[in-house]
Amino acid sequence: MSDRTNGPTGPVLPEKPRRRGGLYALIAVAAVAVIVAGALVIPRLFTSSDDTAGGERTTVRLGTTDAAQGHWPVLEEILSEEGIDLEVVPFDSYETPNPALADGSIDLNAFQHVDYLSDHNNATGDGLAVVGPTIIVPLPIYSEQYSDVADIPEGGRVAIPQDATNQARALKVLESAGLLELNDATTPTPADVVTSRVQVEPVDASLTAPALQDPSIAAAIVNNTFATDAGIIDKAIYSVDPSDANSWPYINIIASRAGEEDDPVFQKVWEAYHDPRVTEIVVAESSGTARIVEEQPAQVREWLAEIEDEKDAGA
Repeated sequence: MSDRTNGPTGPVLPEKPRRRGGLYALIAVAAVAVIVAGALVIPRLFTSSDDTAGGERTTVRLGTTDAAQGHWPVLEEILSEEGIDLEVVPFDSYETPNPALADGSIDLNAFQHVDYLSDHNNATGDGLAVVGPTIIVPLPIYSEQYSDVADIPEGGRVAIPQDATNQARALKVLESAGLLELNDATTPTPADVVTSRVQVEPVDASLTAPALQDPSIAAAIVNNTFATDAGIIDKAIYSVDPSDANSWPYINIIASRAGEEDDPVFQKVWEAYHDPRVTEIVVAESSGTARIVEEQPAQVREWLAEIEDEKDAGA
């Protein structure tokens, strides 16, 4: 999936509207009629997982916002050998794949990270579930002046994206890098910085890479696509490890309806995504920045439940 907030492989999400009565996003859910190739998306075509074992073919409709990416045909081919016909359904708006999943128009979706799904579930009560994790695209720190975050001087100015989702994530990256300390806010803002040895400068995400040319800017956190456009994608001086606690809300996932996450056919789709023939393309499409997430579904489901509880408590 490609846009201007995360990069070409991960579900890159728009700034979330504010949730009613709280600090978190409210994802507006309406009756969704999704038009694909000029035809109305019909109710889900997923058939019983027993069909595959009996030699019959099973169709699974998976919605995504990055349907043009090259790994999907490879995944389709791998699953076809298992008797599963994967139909990749394109969406051009981040607001529609979750409602389409909830109403049965599709069987799975793969466009979002854990944090985004938690907002949707808390706002709608849909209870959409994690089939399994896919990738994470780190949000790195770049600098034209320093080769290590330890060299950034006291009071150095660091540009970060100002949209709510990426700003919170960028602050957590700076915390993981040891440049500041945050309180326990689930979605932090600069007001949640407890101590800091740098001066945080929120700017439009499109201006983070150009800010590096300003000699008064010590470093910047730049989204994957902007870093690629600026030719600095391989020049990060710091990147959070996916196992870091500040990273797990941004792990991308394949999602299903509640109670269907362990369906054997859906699990085969997730397992096939991790086939090296697929993951090699995924990583290449991200200019080498995407990291394949190896955690088991049970762990990621626990993380989803934790963040939903935290957001409910803070609402």
